[in-house]
Order: sequence, then C-alpha cells, then structure tokens
Amino acid sequence: MRGSRTTARPTVRARARSAAIAAFVVLAATVPAAAVAVGTQEVDTALPYVCALPSGEQAATVRVSATFPDRVTAGQPVLPTDVTTVLELPEPAVADLTARGAAGVRAATRLGVAVAQNDAAAQATWRGSAPPVALPPSGPLTLTATGDVPSVTGRSAGELTLSARDLAVDLSLTTADGSATDPATLTVECALAEDAPDGGLLAAVPVGPEATAGTGSPSAPPSASPTPSGTPGQRDEAPPDRQGDRAPKVTETAPDAAADRDAPPCRYDSQYPAGPMSLNAYITGYANVKKLGGAALIPVSCVLIEQGEPQFEFYPDFSGATITQHSGGDLYHQGRKQTPPFEATFLTFGFTPTKATMVLEQTGPLTIDSAGTTDFVFTSTDTYVRVPLVLRVTSLEVNGTPLDVGPGCRTEKPLTSPEPDPAKHPGDHLVLHGRGEQTTGEPATGYLLLSGGPLTGEVTIPAFTGCGAGGEDLDRLLTASVSGSGNYVKQMQGQTCFVSAEVVNPDECTPDRQPLKIPRPER
Repeated sequence: MRGSRTTARPTVRARARSAAIAAFVVLAATVPAAAVAVGTQEVDTALPYVCALPSGEQAATVRVSATFPDRVTAGQPVLPTDVTTVLELPEPAVADLTARGAAGVRAATRLGVAVAQNDAAAQATWRGSAPPVALPPSGPLTLTATGDVPSVTGRSAGELTLSARDLAVDLSLTTADGSATDPATLTVECALAEDAPDGGLLAAVPVGPEATAGTGSPSAPPSASPTPSGTPGQRDEAPPDRQGDRAPKVTETAPDAAADRDAPPCRYDSQYPAGPMSLNAYITGYANVKKLGGAALIPVSCVLIEQGEPQFEFYPDFSGATITQHSGGDLYHQGRKQTPPFEATFLTFGFTPTKATMVLEQTGPLTIDSAGTTDFVFTSTDTYVRVPLVLRVTSLEVNGTPLDVGPGCRTEKPLTSPEPDPAKHPGDHLVLHGRGEQTTGEPATGYLLLSGGPLTGEVTIPAFTGCGAGGEDLDRLLTASVSGSGNYVKQMQGQTCFVSAEVVNPDECTPDRQPLKIPRPER
C-alpha cells in the first residue's frame, strides 16, 4: 500500500523536510461521538484466499468475526467491535517458515475492506495483531489477530455494505532460542479467491434518513471538502459527478481517545526537568499470565520521553530514504521510575482465588528505536521499545486471607523478552514492537512515537525472591503460580504532548502540559 510518487523531483532539502513530516509529525485523529444503535448483528464469516508464499501460491482460509449495529441513520458512524481475523495457513506455508530457521512467529494483519453505499465506494483497512505462537510440527498454522478498526459513516440513506478484500500479513520470525531470524520478517500477500461467497461480503447495515436537527449528526454540506478515506498510500479517485462527496466516510479509530481524565499526573518537575525535545504520554495495556490463564491490566501510567533527532540516509537516485531515530525515557510516578500500583485477581492452581497488588519498577534506561523507509509520500517504520522492569508485589491475599509478603517481594531479575539484536542490546529487559505507517497529510496508523498506538511483545516472568515475613516463605508459592515464559503483552501508548514547545498544542496537551489523550487498553 504505497502512495503514488510525485512527478516533480524535489531538492534534497525539500525531500528531507517531506520525509521528516511524513515520518514523525502526526496529526491527532478525531473520533466521532458514538451513537447508540437500536440493536446489533454478529458476523462470523469464513472466506477462501490464495496466499503468495516463497514456495508459491497456497490456498488459505480467513475467518472474520465482528459485531455491527443492525441499523443506523445517515451521518451516524458504524463502528465494528470485537473484530477478530483468523488466518489458517496450510502445512506447506509452515515449511516455508521453518526453512528460514523459524520456530515461532508473531503476526500483524492488514485486511482491506471495501465500503459501498448506493453507487459510491471507499476503502478501509482493518489492522490486527496476533500473539506470538510456536510453529506446529505438522499441520496448518493458525494466527488469530485482534484490534480496533475504522468507523464508516454513510452520507445518505441506503444500505451500507462492507466486504473483505486483499489481506497482507506481516510475520516476525524467531528462532528456537527467541532471537530473530535473518531476514527477521516476511510479508505474505493474500488475495480473496474468485469463488468467495457473496464476493467477500461481511455485513450490510441499513442506513435510514438523516435525523432531524438536534437529534443526530449532520452530514457535511455540499460545499464542504470531503474527508479523505481509505488506506495509507491510496487516494480515492472521484469521478466527475463528485463521488467523493457521496462516498462513505472512513475514520481511523484513535487509540488514544478517552472519555475522562482518570489518569495519574504526568508532568515534568524540578526532580525531572524537561529538555529541549521533551514529550510525555500515557500508556496502558494487558499482560497475560500464562500459568493462570488470565491477564493483568497494566494501569494508565506516565512515561517521560526525550525525543532524538531523526537521521536520514537518501537513496542514490533521491527516490526515497531510510530513517532512524533513537529516543530515551522513563516511567514516572510520584517521583519514582515505576507504574502506579495495580491489582490482579486470578485462580491459582485452577481453584484458589488470589489477589495481588503489584508495581512495575524500572531498573535501567528505557530506549525507543525506530527505523523505516519513506518515498516522501508514504512512510513505514518499525519501533522497538526496550526497558528493564522488575515486578514487585506489595500485598497478597489468598482465598480471602491476607499474607504478609514483606517489603522486598519482587522478581529476582528483570522481566525478559526475546531480543532481536542481543549483541547490541544485552541483558535482561522487556522488548515491545510496533509498526506504523503514514501517508503525508493523513493520520498515522499503527504505532509511531508521536501519535502512539499498539506495542506488543512476549515476556518471561522470573522467579520471585524476598517474599514473606515472620518466617513465612512465599517465594515458592508466587514462583509456582506466576513465573514462566510465553506471556503475551499488548501496550497502548497515547498521543504524546510536546512539552518543550513555547506554546503547546491544545489538541495534544492540557494547559499545564500534561498529555491530553488517555489510551484505552486492548487485548
């Protein structure tokens, strides 16, 4: 999904300026106010696809499930929820991956969705991320991706249809020891099979006449410019009859929009003064605890970031450039490099209710490394966030009985993740990865440092030490219940606030220079 290049050849300075804008200056997305639908319809559709793999084309099955409103009025957005994309790749596809030395894989999906109403159409992209899985010794590989998707809004009365189109799957491959393969990624392009039922139709939502003034969301007046829609790198070509004014409106869902200010303070102070390129942002998310078959909610937490200067290396023909950027930061809560305390409740050993209060404490530098490419219209980047974190338990309750864990109950070393570049980044630390894309002049999708978005990874929880008081040793209980590998993490970062600006952006910052946007956690 690349945008068409301009015919005029800009100067190096102009190209560099365009690349910087495309890669690192992102407008905050606007989410339309949600309207209450009368009812919902649940969709679960299996579709045949043909996927291009290194060994050749292979038939695959894609199952898409989601919940839609059963009807809306014109100007009222349709926001699919509980969206899941399950891709089943056949056994020969697994052989292609193992031939590259892979033992495990993590996937990000990009499903094209055709949106049509009456005789006008638009294009949306449904993005999802899948937890890492081991490659099966035999049989097919199943990848299950979830994520928020854009809303679509019909501009007039008439049935609004959404149909699946091409699917792209970005695979991150790891070896048996958790390190990255060489090459570390593979993108699989899949096309909807010609015999797909109903042409890949996912849902049809009736759109009634626009609500009267004061009761609904008005449509844009005829003189207004149509809002751009579609996937990054693509432009809708409006025919002479101005299809753009009639086409359904596609609005990317902002991962950092929140309804309230239920968040801890997040500001620089005398103990942690701002620098020349200082940002702050909120983060939240979920971390699976594999042994317990549950997930812990990571609370909304503050992160302070000093943004590094992007570096550009231009191609010899000046048709594009590679971009790298190194930034650093810290968690910050009440003057300490940690998250706020958070509670998690599980059934230990499958039947005993256990409630723990925990804190993630940062024990070393937090680094953010981004690398990507741009053709000065379309920019794509991969970002890795690395930080050493120790999990500290401050209180524990088992089957309703409080147990004194003492003041020093914690993991014996930082949480660890598979490291794509262990020679350059040694030691125990958490690794989170995010991929972002942006077309100049349009909102970013995925993860970019400034606009935020989803970051995912896998973590091993080490054994616990120092747990217990009064002669009671709780190390073994916590280690047996919680410690282990294969715990999936999905973190959402909100839009950053550039606090070093002389006048802060009111769409990104509060008047006292805190992040305006508070992310919602996603599983």
